Amino acid sequence: MTPKSISEARAALLDISGVLYEGDTALPGAADALARLRAAGFPFRLITNTSRSPKRAILDKLTRLGFAVRADEVVTTASVACAAMKADGAKPYLLVHPDLLEDLPDEAAEPDAVLLGDAAQHFTYERLNTAFRILLEGGKFYALGKNRYFKGTSGLELDAGPFVAALEYASGAEARLIGKPSPDYFREAAKEIDADPATTLMVGDDVEADVLGAIEAGFMAALVREGKFRDGDDETAKKGGAYVAASLEEIVEALLG
Repeated sequence: MTPKSISEARAALLDISGVLYEGDTALPGAADALARLRAAGFPFRLITNTSRSPKRAILDKLTRLGFAVRADEVVTTASVACAAMKADGAKPYLLVHPDLLEDLPDEAAEPDAVLLGDAAQHFTYERLNTAFRILLEGGKFYALGKNRYFKGTSGLELDAGPFVAALEYASGAEARLIGKPSPDYFREAAKEIDADPATTLMVGDDVEADVLGAIEAGFMAALVREGKFRDGDDETAKKGGAYVAASLEEIVEALLG
């Protein structure tokens, strides 16, 4: 993708962490860039693999950091997971962060499935072993994300991906991915704004889950040199056909300029 072709985008999916903010700090120009998209009537959705916080807390944080965002403009993995498990009739064991429980169904007394998110310090041996036993007995496996790491307030931190991989390796079960880079997740978000994937730009800081995942699903994609961006990611993104920019502000200028 070249700077000229980015103008062909007619809608956008924006990752939250690493594109709008890092840790507890809004990224320079991000709030104004988002406001500019809205003022131009440019369709967008904010999407995230974040599974340590409920949607309510994500909205509160965005508001506190100066972003004017409506609840319907944010698509989380928890809501998509709820629909998927309900459709499958799954009775889940919830290996997630306690803060996320308000967005999920009650944990089953006799679970036949595992839902895994970024549980952070709550990834204890006991809880992982419980999940392992359910999967070993044929339980379904749902993962809210498979990202390897993210940039938190104190630097890079392990995400859910390494724990998904560990349980897959130990049990032989294969996780059904709910969040990025699942094509279904990108498409579900795009469907909310009646957007065609071919002309919808996914903007993220994760070259694997955000950028290459979106391209594989038939979307346009752009990588920002912020958040978890590391040296060499830009070359990987460009080889995959993505646009690379310093920030969301630069991308919005290219979209609307």
